[in-house]
Amino acid sequence: MLQKTNRLTLVEQVALQMERQIESGKWAVGMRIPAEPELMVELNVSRNTLREAVRALIHAGLLKTKQGDGTYVSSSSALGVVLQKRIMRSDTLQTLEVRHALEREGAHLAAQRRTDEEARELLLQLERWEGAAARGDMDAIVTEDIRLHQGIIAASHNEILIELYNHIADASQDSITSLTRYEADGDFLEMHRQLVQAIVDQDADRAVATVHRYIAESKAVLEVKGGERL
Repeated sequence: MLQKTNRLTLVEQVALQMERQIESGKWAVGMRIPAEPELMVELNVSRNTLREAVRALIHAGLLKTKQGDGTYVSSSSALGVVLQKRIMRSDTLQTLEVRHALEREGAHLAAQRRTDEEARELLLQLERWEGAAARGDMDAIVTEDIRLHQGIIAASHNEILIELYNHIADASQDSITSLTRYEADGDFLEMHRQLVQAIVDQDADRAVATVHRYIAESKAVLEVKGGERL
């Protein structure tokens, strides 16, 4: 039996329009959204409708209100908020296993789909990481490592995978940082050289095998640390 089509309420429509402003980057994280009078005119809605929509986005974790200062964007998407809350309830091993699945598929697709420009950028990003390692700059090593993996995932040209991975990386920043600090040695760097080269060479099988190796190394680190949250 056919069911009636669900129609969005006016509040839901307004909230959806505001969410699109956030997800498109027009309202960036940390930005104060326009004042109520401006939004009421732009959206052609009443103050009560606008406030209900804002409350819905605050509840979703996309906005937050600073008393006496205004309302600010706190997350780039509702998905990111959900993942962050879920990862906070998970241990490092579970997060690492999810990263394994995403990075394995990302490397496989990147080796097949990367452009020449993306291949050059991955090599440059690897050089930046090597430079940070040569300086012994641990904060820079962590930053460049994350950027390298995000670049690989971006070369997959799978928009859902890219968005999901970036949210996972943001939400698990602390555990990634801790693991990278423990792994920042010659062997780990060499495995990433091999990964980038496999993608440059468009060798998907070799890229996947390299991901397996460095994830296995990360799991070994967790075993040494007793599996606790790092």
